[in-house]
Amino acid sequence: MKFAPAIRAAALCTAVALMPVTTAAIAQVEGRASPEFARLFATYQRIKASYVEPVEDEVLIRGAIDGMLASLDPHSAYIDGAAMERLTTMIDGNYQGLGITIQMEDGAVKVISPFRGSPAERAGIAAGDYITHIDGELIYGLEVDEAVAQMRGPAGSDVEVTIFRPGRADSFEVTVTRGVIELEPVTWELIGDDIGHISVNEFSADVGADVRGALESLQRQAPGGLAGLVLDMRRNPGGSLDEAVALSDLFLTDGQIVSQRGRTRRDSVFYEAETVYRGDVAEGLPIIVLIDEGSASASEIVAGALQDHRRALVMGERSFGKGSVQTLLPLTRDTALKLTTARYYTPSGRSVQEGGIEPDIRVPQLSDPDAERRQRLALRESDLRGHLINEIGVEDEGLERDRIDDPRFQLTAEELEAQGVDDFQLDYAVRTLRRTTGISLASRER
Repeated sequence: MKFAPAIRAAALCTAVALMPVTTAAIAQVEGRASPEFARLFATYQRIKASYVEPVEDEVLIRGAIDGMLASLDPHSAYIDGAAMERLTTMIDGNYQGLGITIQMEDGAVKVISPFRGSPAERAGIAAGDYITHIDGELIYGLEVDEAVAQMRGPAGSDVEVTIFRPGRADSFEVTVTRGVIELEPVTWELIGDDIGHISVNEFSADVGADVRGALESLQRQAPGGLAGLVLDMRRNPGGSLDEAVALSDLFLTDGQIVSQRGRTRRDSVFYEAETVYRGDVAEGLPIIVLIDEGSASASEIVAGALQDHRRALVMGERSFGKGSVQTLLPLTRDTALKLTTARYYTPSGRSVQEGGIEPDIRVPQLSDPDAERRQRLALRESDLRGHLINEIGVEDEGLERDRIDDPRFQLTAEELEAQGVDDFQLDYAVRTLRRTTGISLASRER
């Protein structure tokens, strides 16, 4: 997440500090207030005077702040206490719980994505599921932090979660054993002895440097050198814009990576390659980028930059479509606004807001027996209430290119399992890299 310049944050803090928080303070500015503010003050007065029970100023002011931000877009929010702690934990630490990203939708808890290898994923909880009960207790109408608190608990403890999955007639229960959720932003493996697979799970601090370290480690492990690289950003919800730029810069020698455009010209920022790293650290190694409907924000910046510069082939499913930038604007020592301050654009000038990044080759996750239904019911930015509209007018339908004619796309999940394929998208990317480079693992000398 990109932090605002200090002067900008300070200006906003001053404005908030001058906001009336008591009846006396409001009365002092009432005569100078706009008609809209006067209406807000009149509502405040009526509630204070006539509501069935006394109401604290803090409750009303917090409600007004939440209401203002909710009227803007789904990503702007007031952050304090538990929310600030949760944000810090997600960026820097670990916690004990289920390992899922959630958001509140009309009072219900909706799963955005389970973390890879998390207890939630192992238990079968999937993106798009609704969690309705925890240990038999209804969790409807809560704040997101209250819902998160109910799901967290000591590692090793069991929790029964009731799931409503769109497309199924009845809810069902799953038992999840909580674990220590280690937030590993970058993991990697060598597939066979020639293909590197780097998974970028989130864009927290030092992701660019971590990916470079992962690539160097893979190059040392590959006995005959790497034939190709799969950069896997499926189910990556995003994070730091600066780290997305740093990661893109690893593989680009020149040109623009992304542009950030706000309300005025002075709010526009253009990020260029070779700012962090000099040259392509992979030295032209063929790259395939994997994305899906859970790839958002910073993930889309990287995919869009490498796609526009033709540095990588993008495979998978259309991404989430979050083309906006949020800036953390401190208010006090332990409160801040997470405010949408700009849209971002790929090097060719594309805005991914609503439409997302369209893969060069659409590859469904055929190893998932529910893949077709999941795609039909997938949650994207365009499904969120109050989302920013793409000013270019991108239509939500027909954005994905037809997948190529390949007989393997006709295989069922059961047939793939019999062949030992548990991740069809990754398997297809690896096979494509080997075909592209003319290397057959079976024929290589050991």
